[in-house]
Formats: sequence, structure tokens, C-alpha cells
Amino acid sequence: MIVTRLLGEDDWKMWRELRLAALTEAGYAFGARLADWQGDGDREDRWRGRLTIPGSYNIVAVLDGQAVGMASGVPTDHDGVVELISMYVAPVGRGRGVGDHLVGAVEQWARSVGARTLRLAVAEGNTNAWALYRRNGFRDTGELGDLMSGGVRREHVMAKSLVGQR
Repeated sequence: MIVTRLLGEDDWKMWRELRLAALTEAGYAFGARLADWQGDGDREDRWRGRLTIPGSYNIVAVLDGQAVGMASGVPTDHDGVVELISMYVAPVGRGRGVGDHLVGAVEQWARSVGARTLRLAVAEGNTNAWALYRRNGFRDTGELGDLMSGGVRREHVMAKSLVGQR
């Protein structure tokens, strides 16, 4: 059974462990680089700060007692729009519904805060993530997101309308 655990700033060590694993194992999928969060970037105050973004919703998925995935929902500058960020499922959790569970939990949070649209950015070529998001009702908006850290690939913006759907 997959259990969702809501994180607060005191859970920064758990968040740190999963985030570093994500950037190590699947760095191709993120705009941030592992090096950005190591060395001088690997500070308790920075990790705590990441979990205290005003209005954010930070969760991990626990499967068989082990944290195997993470995701966040954050407000945007656009009224009624929130964003799904920092989505990651560890290899041990893949193919077991963890990704769908995390997306569903962030969507539920988005609805609870009155959002009308849930957006995300997905790396070009990350076919598994594209499939996960499409399966959960997200559509490519045609917008290009940020340039990835390597300077070659871009993120693509996907969105899901939360109006009139359950």
C-alpha cells in the first residue's frame, strides 16, 4: 500500500535524501543539477527553505515502509494556477502506481486550494514522465519551458484543467 506523507521543514533530511537520489539517478529529468545541491549548496537552511515555500505542499510516497517518491505543489504568479514540481519516483517504486499516486495527491491539494489549472514542466525526451502525465489528464500546451542545465534541451509545459472535473 502506498502512503502519502506530508512534509514540514523538520523533515528536510528525508527530502534531501530523495532529492539527491533523484538528481543522481535521473538528473536528465530536472532543471537543477546535482552539483547545485552539493558542496556549498548542501545546507540545512536551504533544504528547510525548500520545504517552507509559502503555500507549498510537499509530500513523499512511502511504499513498504520506504520513501520511494516525492512531489510538490506550489503556487504561481497566475491566479488559479498551481504547479507540480520536483516529481520523482525511485526505481524501486516504478511500475507500482507511485507516480499516479503522487500526481493524484498534488491534484487533490490543488483542488483544495481552489486552483483551476495544474501545470508542470517535463523534460524533452523523458518518455516515461510524458506517459504518466498524459495518463493523468495533462496535455502539452505547446509552450516551451526553461532551458535544461546542459543548455541543449528544453522543458515543455503541460497543464490540466481542474474546472468541472473530479
